[in-house]
Amino acid sequence: MAREPGKGTDPTKSARGYHMGAVDTVISVEDVVREAEQIAEAGPTREEIAKLARNEAFLSIESLRAGYGQMEILHNLDLQVAKRESLCLIGPNGAGKSTILHSIFGFTNIFGGKISVGGEDVTRLSPKDKLRRSGIAYILQDNSVFPDMTVEENLWMGGFLQSNTDKAKEAAERVFQKYSRLAERRGKPARVLSGGERRLLEISRALVMEPEILLVDEPSIGLEPRFIDMVFEILRDLQITEGKTIVMVEQNAKKGLEFADIGYVLVSGQVAMAGTGDDLLKDPQVGRLFLGG
Repeated sequence: MAREPGKGTDPTKSARGYHMGAVDTVISVEDVVREAEQIAEAGPTREEIAKLARNEAFLSIESLRAGYGQMEILHNLDLQVAKRESLCLIGPNGAGKSTILHSIFGFTNIFGGKISVGGEDVTRLSPKDKLRRSGIAYILQDNSVFPDMTVEENLWMGGFLQSNTDKAKEAAERVFQKYSRLAERRGKPARVLSGGERRLLEISRALVMEPEILLVDEPSIGLEPRFIDMVFEILRDLQITEGKTIVMVEQNAKKGLEFADIGYVLVSGQVAMAGTGDDLLKDPQVGRLFLGG
């Protein structure tokens, strides 16, 4: 029998826990962190992580210690992703998810460990060299379009490291051929775009340098559900059709794991759990702590 609103619920319970679910299924952030830390005590081995990447890692992190200033956020972290594979990072706030993306791209201080792409050590490369030489592009979670520039000019900005501006313009034309939504607005200022169209522009701008690896930080943040589906469809197409390798941080854990080939649960700067996206979706601990049920 359906419960009447306000009946049979504990009024002291609040919905400030991690992600989503009915109020009486959501647990507090503090409880999530405490229970996740207990899970992390038996985290995956390096061999298990390698197996998830089919022992064919294209992007590899070994024993990484990294953070900001003198503060270490990531502690001896291992990560492996095969070419054309997608990885979603989930976990409590402050677990170090975005710090992994920052470290791969060169935004953190590296205290130890190694980051490799295609067998080449890229640990100490600058962000511009990560993009230009190693094919790593970072799609920020913040609204990073230039609102007063046209859609076309925003795309050209994605090729700022190109020695020849004609290459950036050619890449922009390929984007317009692929995404009619942007082509129809190419001469309009970016501020007129909807939230979903802005996210599409941000993704497309990253493609101008023709990267092999996309680091995607919170692709669904601030978007209406219909635009969230559109963004994930675009990312899926980039992975399957264009062969991009994707590492994603996604607060909507269910959506991220549904998309990704593999998933990691991060806790306190370490990998607490790792598995296929489907396996983690079915895991009762992951469901209770991160999926709202």
